[in-house]
Amino acid sequence: MNKLEWKTCLRIGITVVGVYLVMEYWNTFVGLLGLAAGAAFPLLVGCIIAYITNILMSFYEAHLLPNSKNPILGRSRRGICLILAFLSIVMVVVLIVNMIVPELGSCFQVLMKGLPAALESVVKFLNQYINLNELSGISLPQLQNINWQDTLTKALNALLTGVSGTMGYLVNVFSSIFSTVVTVVVGLVFTIYLLMGKERLGGQLQTLIRLYLGEKTEKKTLYVLATLNQSFRSFIVGQCIEAVILGALCALGMLLLRLPYATMIGCLVGFTALIPMAGAYIGAAVGAFMIFTVSPIQALVFLVYLVVLQQLEGNLIYPRVVGTSIGLPGIWVLAAVTIGGGVLGVGGMLIGVPLAAALYQLLKNDISARMSK
Repeated sequence: MNKLEWKTCLRIGITVVGVYLVMEYWNTFVGLLGLAAGAAFPLLVGCIIAYITNILMSFYEAHLLPNSKNPILGRSRRGICLILAFLSIVMVVVLIVNMIVPELGSCFQVLMKGLPAALESVVKFLNQYINLNELSGISLPQLQNINWQDTLTKALNALLTGVSGTMGYLVNVFSSIFSTVVTVVVGLVFTIYLLMGKERLGGQLQTLIRLYLGEKTEKKTLYVLATLNQSFRSFIVGQCIEAVILGALCALGMLLLRLPYATMIGCLVGFTALIPMAGAYIGAAVGAFMIFTVSPIQALVFLVYLVVLQQLEGNLIYPRVVGTSIGLPGIWVLAAVTIGGGVLGVGGMLIGVPLAAALYQLLKNDISARMSK
């Protein structure tokens, strides 16, 4: 038996032993994987932020004096473009929050002020068809004389003060907030390191693959990674374009129907539409609540309009805009969203479409290469 055969047998033996150990100690193996994933979660967050930020940073690098021969500008272009990318994301988020949160707070105030009158109307309506005195022993004048706002406030205060384990709850809340802050800070620091040295890190990864797996594996790996990168990049850009289209159509339709909060709800629906297919319904719930404080009938009109718009967007606009940007036919976009959402929920919707696009492109190129031979 020559040396090559010995190596092959050794690899097969190690693989069989490894599979046996994983199957025998599956629970321990899953626990170790969960522990490792939890420890590396801030770094994973940093990778996601870096990938999204890199799209904007690359755009700024391509348009910020790319042909300049100034050495100072050449050394500082990466840092300037990175700062511009972060500022762009923060400005968009702050703008949307400033548009939505104040109006949402005012809607809660309007709802609290109108709630006593609404309850009295409900009691009067029920009293016409049901003898409330016989059911509860409370007369209608007694219900009308109740200060509902004070009663609700006292009930909420009693509920909050009477909850057991308040200190433990507060400790858990503060620890969760602290953990989230640490995760975001570590992720942002890791993002900066990744983006500032992405070429060097990419070259090191390429060298490792070439030395340990061979040049043939290196070419295949880089080809697959390039296809995945193109699919995810095009998907993110197409998703943003689709969200802008949906938000603009929502605001325009609300203006034509003379519904309140048209511009603000349009921005909210567009922002939540970044979640494929189902995101607009999240914005619909918040928007319907805000319009309900003004007019329940208009809230119903808004829901009907948005359901129709969402159906048109999900079946016509979304597959064409996103599918065209990533090179995936519309029917496979719908299939990827449905399967991904059914397997992994919202996360599956986000990664299902670009993964399907990458697999579609890899399979298409492989079939073309085989047919050409």
